Amino acid sequence: MGEFDGLVAVVTGGASGIGAAVAEELEARGARVAVLDLEPDGAAHALALRADVSDDASVRAAVDRVVADLGRLDVLVNNAGIGAQGTVADNDDAEWLRVLDVNLLGMVRTSRAALPALRRSPAAAIVNMGSIAATAGLPQRALYSATKGAVLALTRAMAADHLEEGIRVNCVHPGTADTPWIGRLLARADDPEAERAALEARQPHGRLVSPAEVAGAVAYLASPRSGSTTGTAIAVDGGMQDLRLRPRR
Repeated sequence: MGEFDGLVAVVTGGASGIGAAVAEELEARGARVAVLDLEPDGAAHALALRADVSDDASVRAAVDRVVADLGRLDVLVNNAGIGAQGTVADNDDAEWLRVLDVNLLGMVRTSRAALPALRRSPAAAIVNMGSIAATAGLPQRALYSATKGAVLALTRAMAADHLEEGIRVNCVHPGTADTPWIGRLLARADDPEAERAALEARQPHGRLVSPAEVAGAVAYLASPRSGSTTGTAIAVDGGMQDLRLRPRR
């Protein structure tokens, strides 16, 4: 028997990268998984629905469809997000609002839509996807870092608000992960190999984080076996957040 047997999980941005790894992990542990994504084609799970987290009506329609088709909603993984580069001066107001709308308000919209069903679940959990950018100052990531810092604060506030309703809320902070977005970032670099080596060297364990490693942390936080874990954040970053090692020779 899997620990998620009988439970239904929704994973936003679940058709690729970390989201796809999370969907596969939860399904392997017994959950029926609904993937919500702008491009859900190819996501072979219980449901694969097109949804835009920047559109409240789209989110509500997708969540309603999950509950109607699968009968319940127990776990919400707020994974959908977009990247951004530059200093505080490098993006105009429109870009700041666009990225905040997806990375922060997207989680608000999906959580808000899911709350009525989560309140009926005996094992309700929300897991928000944060980032090492929320806890460490990274160059050229001002906008992205601001959104992920807000996600961490939101996670703790939600955990306090919904504890008495039996809904646990936690967060995962990946380091630089080997995802399609990082792949596109490297492809645009003047020297992709050198840029990849720099990203790997920035993490104490000397490599990029795998999506499967992040998925394992999400599954732990979402699991009914973790009933006493709420309002916390797990770093999956090879030690980047807390370790201070001597430079390699």
